[in-house]
Amino acid sequence: MCGITAIFDYRGCGVRREELEAITARMIPRGPDAGGTWVSADGRVGLGSRRLAIIDPTPEGTQPMWDVAGELAIVFNGEIYNHRELRASLERGGARFHSKTDTEVLLELYRRDGTRMVELLRGMFAFALWDTRTSRLFIARDPYGIKPLYYADDGTTIRLASEVKALLAGGAVSDAIDPAAAAGFFLTGSVPEPFTIRRDVRAVEAGTYFLVDEHGRGEARRHYSIAAVFHDADDRTLVDPSVLIRERLEESVVHHLVSDVPVGLFLSAGIDSSVLAQIAVRQGPLHTFTLSFPELSEAPLAERFARELGTTHTTRLVTREELFADLPAIFERMDQPSIDGVNTWFISKAVHEAGLKVALSGVGGDELFGGYPSFRNVPRMVSLASIPLAARIAPLLSRHPKARLASLGRTWSGAYLLQRGLFLPDELPAILGADAAREGIDRLALLAAIEAELQPDPGTPFGRVATLEATRYMRNQLLRDADWASMAHSVEVRTPLVDAYLLRELAPAVLQGGDKSALASTLPDYLRHRAKTGFFVPMREWLDLPPDGTSTRMRSWARHVWESFA
Repeated sequence: MCGITAIFDYRGCGVRREELEAITARMIPRGPDAGGTWVSADGRVGLGSRRLAIIDPTPEGTQPMWDVAGELAIVFNGEIYNHRELRASLERGGARFHSKTDTEVLLELYRRDGTRMVELLRGMFAFALWDTRTSRLFIARDPYGIKPLYYADDGTTIRLASEVKALLAGGAVSDAIDPAAAAGFFLTGSVPEPFTIRRDVRAVEAGTYFLVDEHGRGEARRHYSIAAVFHDADDRTLVDPSVLIRERLEESVVHHLVSDVPVGLFLSAGIDSSVLAQIAVRQGPLHTFTLSFPELSEAPLAERFARELGTTHTTRLVTREELFADLPAIFERMDQPSIDGVNTWFISKAVHEAGLKVALSGVGGDELFGGYPSFRNVPRMVSLASIPLAARIAPLLSRHPKARLASLGRTWSGAYLLQRGLFLPDELPAILGADAAREGIDRLALLAAIEAELQPDPGTPFGRVATLEATRYMRNQLLRDADWASMAHSVEVRTPLVDAYLLRELAPAVLQGGDKSALASTLPDYLRHRAKTGFFVPMREWLDLPPDGTSTRMRSWARHVWESFA
């Protein structure tokens, strides 16, 4: 796991080493174990990396990394869980290696398969690969967007980094706020990709890759689509979907445990994390972590389950005083505004204090198995909003005014926005100003962007909501927050339930009614029959935020977060 940087001056003016090093240095918490920069002899290309050593932690794994032939160089952030199988295949074809890293596997895979190599990768990844043979930069990001990558292209130079704030640290990218991103944050609680909070910075979109040569940045090409997986799901009848679910999840956990350093696990006493712990502990010693708060605690149940599993267990108490002490650092490391992430900050802090670098998380279970209320509410809104009396029953379905439900709830995109929305568009002028709000809403085109995620049509109400939850809420908030909050403590979070291979295998099962009951059946009664839970820091109570209009204090927290970026 790393923080990576790449600068390519494709018009030939030259890379400033000082900028490259400043961008790289900003990301030291992402990779405190090693680092390095490289600038080409002609000064047009520069690569930088900070390394958190997990696979082959020897100096041979330091980046930027070159292949044996000295023709290909890469900076890579992520983990390739099938790298051993890929290496074996490459070695049978005559490939030579100087390390045991998954990073070097990427170099040799590119040499053999070119850009199509991304289709063979199981894992989370964001990388920039320089090909001296073609003077071309190859940029790619994993299917779900677990690992971030951002770029700024001014028409002469493209700059890439794992953090938006790192790009700004180089001094060549403007810190001007993007009104579209601001609108997106207040509408949804996070900044929707490909926008970022800075006008001149964009996200490399999940599941895509592109090339940069002397003519500039090429068109992005998609190598994975969550909507397409549901659209193409095999409709064969499964005798027992739960058996398939259990088998494939165990396989995913085994892959996500591939590491040369110990792996821990976030244990919240919920179904997802408990099942992951149950599977992982059978593979070897496991250290589990739970958060506890004076006002609210899931710790007793988690501690009981950990004792039964035989894990080494840490319960980390977090107090109001510690939250206030950490808030300045939280806002400093928060790469883009978000109403979430504080929970991951503290659980990752606990993992770091225990001396671990890697932890599994149960993120993704609700998106995969239909665990959110949205799986019921969104289809119901779409159905009921089309009938004449929809306005009368609107209050039963949403906190939003009747007219808004009647107009927005007729489409999947509108109904999903109502379900997940934080503020509504007509509230933004009072927050951002009339001109900025108008520009932001127009450029954001949020409903069209949500609707675009459903192409090709996933085909079923479940498939549509699952696609939207994975590509909107999980990608823009849960995964992004997990990244910045964990990497601030030099901890890598792995997500066995967020896996492209797993989704392909399980799509038929979940579409035929496979749900969390297939997982919970192996858990003790005191976990199986309890309400949904997770790591929830009592922010509202501790910060004493006032309710914002007709909504919850979360809207006040959004304004509080915004002040640290605006």
